[in-house]
Amino acid sequence: MTTTEYTDHHGPEGLLVRGTVVVVPGRGESRAAYERFGRRLAADAYRVRVIDPPALDAAGLPDALDRFGAALAAAVEDTVPDGADGVVRPLVLAGADTGALAIAALAARPGPEGAPRPDAVVLAGLPGPGRTAATAAGTWEDELDVRTSCPTHRATLTDDTRFRRGALTDAVAPALLTAAYESELAVPALLLAGDADPLADRDVLDRAAKSWPRARLAVVRGGHHDVLNDLQHRSVAAEVVTFLETLRNGLVPLVSVESSAW
Repeated sequence: MTTTEYTDHHGPEGLLVRGTVVVVPGRGESRAAYERFGRRLAADAYRVRVIDPPALDAAGLPDALDRFGAALAAAVEDTVPDGADGVVRPLVLAGADTGALAIAALAARPGPEGAPRPDAVVLAGLPGPGRTAATAAGTWEDELDVRTSCPTHRATLTDDTRFRRGALTDAVAPALLTAAYESELAVPALLLAGDADPLADRDVLDRAAKSWPRARLAVVRGGHHDVLNDLQHRSVAAEVVTFLETLRNGLVPLVSVESSAW
């Protein structure tokens, strides 16, 4: 058995932990892609753990989701501070691309016995049905253009020896898409999509957001597929933190605009 590895980000020393966020990468990505995102959330006193992307075998999807659920449970349990009764809540699962699909698909499945259930999810860059294999990039620059316009993130992906180039041309199993978009996602959900993401299907995202009882769809202007790491990453991270703080307040927004000239 191989030892599971994580990338952890802790909040500033002396501050109480405000919650736990487990980040699940998507196709081709490694944990290195989420260093910046993890640091930003941790700066606001959230405990962040980034895991490896799930292996989603289309031929054995139910077993693959079971393994993914068990891996998530293990990753969450290992974040419990010494002397604490359990994981610091709210517990939020944040996924990108197929990592987000896997999180949504798990919502309709019972987790391992005794495993902590998430209080909310963040689903970023959800690929749409039929939009996964049609973007075969001829060059590395073409693939980067699909993913991001942020020069820092482009450099991170280029220099990452664990990143698997061409992964976005991998077809996503229809069963996974169905399980994700038709799941009974009862927990609060923040969906993030870039309006320049060629893999997103806005009609499908709109229907999913409206079918889930506590979902919010936020669209990022000029955002590409790697919406958590694109040029607008500061605003996107702020949107996620706002969601986390609203979640802590029972989904009641802490700030409301009464008057504005813009």
